[in-house]
Amino acid sequence: LQLKAQLGGDEGKHVFVLKTAKETLTGKYGEDSKLIYDLKDQGGELLSLRYDLTVPFARYLALNKITNIKRYHIAKVYRRDNPAMTRGRYREFYQCDFDIAGQYDAMIPDAECLKIVYEILNELDLGDFRIKVNDRRILDGMFAVCGVPDEKFRTICSTVDKLDKMAWEDVKKEMVNEKGLSEDVADRIGEYVSMQGGQDLAERLLQDPKLSQNKQAFAGLTDMKLLFSYLELFQVTDKVVFDLSLARGLDYYTGVIYEAILSQTIPASVSTPAEQNGADEAGVSVGSVAGGGRYDGLVGMFDPKGRKVPCVGVSIGIERIFSIMEQKAETSSEKVRTTETQVLVASAQKNLLEERLKLTSQLWNAGIKAEVLYKKNPKLLSQLQHCEETGIPLVAILGEQELKDGVVKLRNVASREEVDVPRADLVDEIKKRTL
Repeated sequence: LQLKAQLGGDEGKHVFVLKTAKETLTGKYGEDSKLIYDLKDQGGELLSLRYDLTVPFARYLALNKITNIKRYHIAKVYRRDNPAMTRGRYREFYQCDFDIAGQYDAMIPDAECLKIVYEILNELDLGDFRIKVNDRRILDGMFAVCGVPDEKFRTICSTVDKLDKMAWEDVKKEMVNEKGLSEDVADRIGEYVSMQGGQDLAERLLQDPKLSQNKQAFAGLTDMKLLFSYLELFQVTDKVVFDLSLARGLDYYTGVIYEAILSQTIPASVSTPAEQNGADEAGVSVGSVAGGGRYDGLVGMFDPKGRKVPCVGVSIGIERIFSIMEQKAETSSEKVRTTETQVLVASAQKNLLEERLKLTSQLWNAGIKAEVLYKKNPKLLSQLQHCEETGIPLVAILGEQELKDGVVKLRNVASREEVDVPRADLVDEIKKRTL
């Protein structure tokens, strides 16, 4: 993840304070604000645990007057949510954020963020996935032409955001019964949010007699068309879909938004009863593993003079990805390597601990990841079994004859092939075999 987050170079990782004044987080997460952990210190000051890494980053830019940066940040965040352990949903968890801040031409940094998400999910081989994209300006324009009052845009946006978890009829019921929309307005929204496509959909909506007359929607659709042209150049359009139902309920988004969804399901046998509720026989949907978008106004909220810094970024749900990888490993017959150790220094006879430690030290000094069992006289079979269990690929075996001949017997654990290597050539041979 760190490697992919550095695509194109970056200015490094930044660490932010865990606790922050409550007003720093207030009014930026919409209906998700109820998931923020609130605290109170001894002096009565209201504090909160950070909900994400985006708001602290925006505050950092404003306080340090930074107007141009590309960075990644891996750290813990906190949600007062209902945990779902098998789906990687916790109250305390790690996120990996990648952000680009600065005044650039439209959609170029946005396309790079989507490219990074595509490469991470592709290389981790988590199964089939889709990256949904939309634009808050298109959503706001859509709400306007459908007849949603201005003051209800954000709350209706939060309801639309539930379409990945609820059926349209349930979403419509919430809009009408709880949010006070008329059925006609809700039905008009329903016609739009059912649309999915690519650049062709953006072109078609630009011809829509109502949407094309709305300035915000027109600007969003024009940028969406441009975004897909860049994604075509990045060769990622096979996994990206323009989905008008994608809303992302956080209030700070101002333009393009996106979310990566895994098609994989968790077997019902390993999920909890709460997670199985509403699931089909195949299992429980994993859901979103990454999301983000453009937040051009957030930095200005923290700047004393209201100076804005355009930003776009993405958050990767590390814990959720790990839970999927663990479940995949459990159902696979393939052996999982649990260590980065390249070679185990072993002995074939007793009383060779000093020689093992001496060789281990030489390998460490040469930058080789080596280890030795912490026993004076371990059995050779036990040492070989340790390598098989942990996935160590090579064993450097010392014996009285090897010491006399000035060689080390190098064994490939998988093939069990053994070869005598001159002591002076051992480092180069290990590096050659573990590249």
